[in-house]
Amino acid sequence: MIPPGFIQDLLARIDIVDIVGRHVELKKAGINHKGLCPFHGEKSPSFIVSPSRQTYHCFGCGVHGNAIGFLMEHTGAGFIEAVEDLAQQVGMQVPQDERSPAEIQRAQAQKAHQLSLTDVLAKATEHYRKQLKGSARAIDYLKRRGLTGPIAAQFGLGYAPEGWRALASAFPAYDDPLLVEAGLVILQDDPDKSAEEQRRYDRFRDRIMFPIRNVQGEVIGFGGRVLDKGEPKYLNSPETPVFSKGRELYGLYEGRTGLRQRGYALVVEGYMDVVALAQHGFSNAVATLGTACTADHVHKLFRFTESVIFSFDGDAAGRRAAGRALEAALPHATDTRSIKFLFLPSEHDPDSYVRELGSEAFERCVERAIPLSRQLIDHCGEGLDLGSAEGRARLLAHAKPLWQQLPQGLLKRQLLGELARMAQLPDQELMGLWQASESRRSAARSEHPASPHAPDDAPWDGPPPDLDELAYVQSGADGVADVGTAPAGNPPSRKPGGEKKPWSKDRKDWKEWKKREQDETYGLPRHQPASPRDHALRMLLLHCAWWELLSDQDHQLLHELPGEHGEVVAWLERYLVNHGPGPWSVLQAALEEDGLLELAQRASGGRLHASDDELQLEDFQRLLRKLWISRLEEESRQLSAGPVTPAVLEQLRGLRLRIQELKAG
Repeated sequence: MIPPGFIQDLLARIDIVDIVGRHVELKKAGINHKGLCPFHGEKSPSFIVSPSRQTYHCFGCGVHGNAIGFLMEHTGAGFIEAVEDLAQQVGMQVPQDERSPAEIQRAQAQKAHQLSLTDVLAKATEHYRKQLKGSARAIDYLKRRGLTGPIAAQFGLGYAPEGWRALASAFPAYDDPLLVEAGLVILQDDPDKSAEEQRRYDRFRDRIMFPIRNVQGEVIGFGGRVLDKGEPKYLNSPETPVFSKGRELYGLYEGRTGLRQRGYALVVEGYMDVVALAQHGFSNAVATLGTACTADHVHKLFRFTESVIFSFDGDAAGRRAAGRALEAALPHATDTRSIKFLFLPSEHDPDSYVRELGSEAFERCVERAIPLSRQLIDHCGEGLDLGSAEGRARLLAHAKPLWQQLPQGLLKRQLLGELARMAQLPDQELMGLWQASESRRSAARSEHPASPHAPDDAPWDGPPPDLDELAYVQSGADGVADVGTAPAGNPPSRKPGGEKKPWSKDRKDWKEWKKREQDETYGLPRHQPASPRDHALRMLLLHCAWWELLSDQDHQLLHELPGEHGEVVAWLERYLVNHGPGPWSVLQAALEEDGLLELAQRASGGRLHASDDELQLEDFQRLLRKLWISRLEEESRQLSAGPVTPAVLEQLRGLRLRIQELKAG
């Protein structure tokens, strides 16, 4: 962990005007400096850099922060990278973190390997771009699709020429294993041949190449589209250590400025849709990578915006894709977020629509996008006769599992009222029916707990025990018959001949009961004990600089925490990207300004104070391990409940091994 004192010293030594001035042309304006905002398009400068406060602020789009935040936002650097960059400029040495030498070595090895892969992919990107410049056929294809040179350059488009080993001209060591691991070269799997004899050939051939970048701007994979007829029309990189199709979104890095300008993310289905929309002024479009929209995609989008519009073709396949996106989005549909769905005519996709009808026509489609609540009702009622009792009953049967995924709030309550009116039932009756089924499930779970014993720290909710009787029972002495079934209010039988100690005002237990007499709640829990999720969120809010010390997998785990916990984590990451870490008092003010302070305190187990937490990073890492163990154990239970196949057994063995490693750590 980088000590907060070091961050303060670093910010005191640097000059934010120099840092920002390397990226933005600034002019003196009174005591401040002014320039065109690098985060949104503007003709009149509204971007102010204050040397006295060492901050920047744009009066056009609202971005603001310090020098660390500027580098993170403008260059895509992580917090530690930005700190190290600034420290190097002023000759300061960044203190080492508190991880063990083995953990540091593993992290460094993993980072070095990932950098090797991204270096290979960056080199391939340059090769494909050069090939595009020399291919009249590929250039003509892009022009026919309405794309200009600047847009092609913005997205780094390239061309993979025909031929089985065209990449050999870019990589002299064509047998380098990194080419296979990065997904650029396919290695023939022939068990009868040695590794040297295996046939190697380019994965992408005669295709327009779309580099896929992560949020830091590093190329992590490619999508390739055929120029003419051929299958598959789109070909993606395989899963690699730096690329996961189910988590990445094409165009998110290029669209960061567009997201701020337009205030929402537009999710489409193809690479060409993203590029064509950007050509026509919709620079806020992103695309899933040949997969259905997942919960990971929605998590990532809500790190950058509070409003998402999903765009689909109006045909049956588009409707099915919209249904999957709806299910992925429901758990994130809080009262402060906007989720909408846009359906184009069945003969169009966003690319063809905007090219044929223009950007204004597409803007009107966006304005007519339907909200999530209406999409849920339409999706559940599709093909049903709502004029019949059977049709209305089926509507509710379809809607119930989706409605239950919504987080608690006004949207969930209003949607229940809407469904009740459509089903011709009173609101309270439908709520009672659905809550009754929830209660039955909860009762069933309580009748069959995971463990036959209550946890040691379970709160006591019965009458205050007799201290002598409790001490005797806990001693394990003989003669206590059936303590668990003793009538309420009657103490269990004493050991024969046993007598209570004589009463005295000096007895400690009398003093305890005297306090109970004055305060009935004395000695009892004030609220539900905090869970590991509460503790983890509490520590992270009090020590937000720890966020940058976590791995991407840990980030994802925290973002996937259910309900309010995940919502606070998403806010925290957005805050750190814009402002960098700071003391709890600063975060508290920001949460209060955004109307989230009460939610954050509720999700973290109560009011937070800077002096509350003296725990160290190791304590937080132990909590993370507990969360990982719970997550992996749940995955094991789900796998065990399904069909048992060799593949499932292998996954279960891997999960058990991982759980054992976490428990040993």
